[in-house]
Amino acid sequence: MATGTVRYWAAAKDAAGVAEEPFAADTLGDLLAQISRNPELARVLRRSSFLVDAAPAGTRDPHSITLPDGAVVEVLPPFAGG
Repeated sequence: MATGTVRYWAAAKDAAGVAEEPFAADTLGDLLAQISRNPELARVLRRSSFLVDAAPAGTRDPHSITLPDGAVVEVLPPFAGG
C-alpha cells in the first residue's frame, strides 16, 4: 500500500478542514473512497479534478490509477476567475 500526501485547494480545503493530510491507498479510487467519508468533502470531490505527482488524472477510472509510494495527490475544485 502506497503512502503519500493529499493536498486540498480552495473549496476542498474548506470542506476537509485541513490543507493536506497523509494517506495510505493503492489507487486514486481507493483514496477517494477514504476521503469521501466526509459528506461535505464528498460533494466537492464530485466536481473536482485531480493531479497525481503533477500529472492530471483526467477522465480515467480512478481505480485504474496506481499511486506510487510518496505520491502527492492534489484535489482541485473548479475555480472561478477570468
